[in-house]
Amino acid sequence: MSVIDARGLSKTYGDLTAVDGVDLTVEQGETVGVLGPNGAGKTTLLEMVEGLRQPDAGEVSVLGEPVWPRNKRLQPRIGVQLQASSFFERLTAREQIHTFAALYRAPATAADEWLERVGLEEKADTRVEDLSGGQGQRLSIACALVHDPELVFLDEPTSALDPQARRNLWDLLSDINDAGRTVVLTTHHMDEAEVLCDRVAIMDHGRVLELGTPTALVRSLDAPTRITVAPGVVPVEEARQIPAVTEVRETADGTVLTTRDPAGVVAALGERQRLDGVTVHTGTLEDVFLALTGREYRA
Repeated sequence: MSVIDARGLSKTYGDLTAVDGVDLTVEQGETVGVLGPNGAGKTTLLEMVEGLRQPDAGEVSVLGEPVWPRNKRLQPRIGVQLQASSFFERLTAREQIHTFAALYRAPATAADEWLERVGLEEKADTRVEDLSGGQGQRLSIACALVHDPELVFLDEPTSALDPQARRNLWDLLSDINDAGRTVVLTTHHMDEAEVLCDRVAIMDHGRVLELGTPTALVRSLDAPTRITVAPGVVPVEEARQIPAVTEVRETADGTVLTTRDPAGVVAALGERQRLDGVTVHTGTLEDVFLALTGREYRA
């Protein structure tokens, strides 16, 4: 039995189709990422799966239970961190998470442990309105996890975090997943999805365009490899003579050779003793994302 089984989910607002017939299954212990540009329908999809928004069409079950009408049996079994944090006013960080723990009948010790795990023990007595954006984000995540849910939904969990806090959260989410919990998250960070997710769904215009492992999606793109050599190491004309090199560009970082035979090109550079400062850049999940959704600005 799948932890999440969504079939034909759709949601419209007037003339706007936010989610258009989406199917999504998530298995026990998976971390699944939902990626897409602004307005792709990611948050609306998650809200329907979480039981926060009623679908116009389609069906969804979570942990073997229907989510709509609102299913109170599911609430203790799932944790939800929303894109916009909403806290009880005038409470400190400690009071906030203790309140959430009490609502879920989780022990107070768990609340204190989670404050420490997200690095907020020194801010425990600070009112939530005085926390920074990143601190509030970490508190929101701790509140979603304080009752040890079986399934966790995280909507752009690292959007306000600095690089150090992002990496710490990655470790935390990996630990949760290793403990057998299932995680569904949305993110705009392609490196985050590559590190954390077993599978990713790329959405645009309310539809899932591709669903698979990050490695499989990158492999399906068949993107060329870019090999960069330090400035001045290999003349452009010489680089153009190397077999399998399809393009040569000079950049501030060095000479960039584009090829679909990286092993052959690196070997040829080695024979010419032109390997100083060589870096090899293969296709990434970001390349897949841009190929599917385009490069234009989104509102």
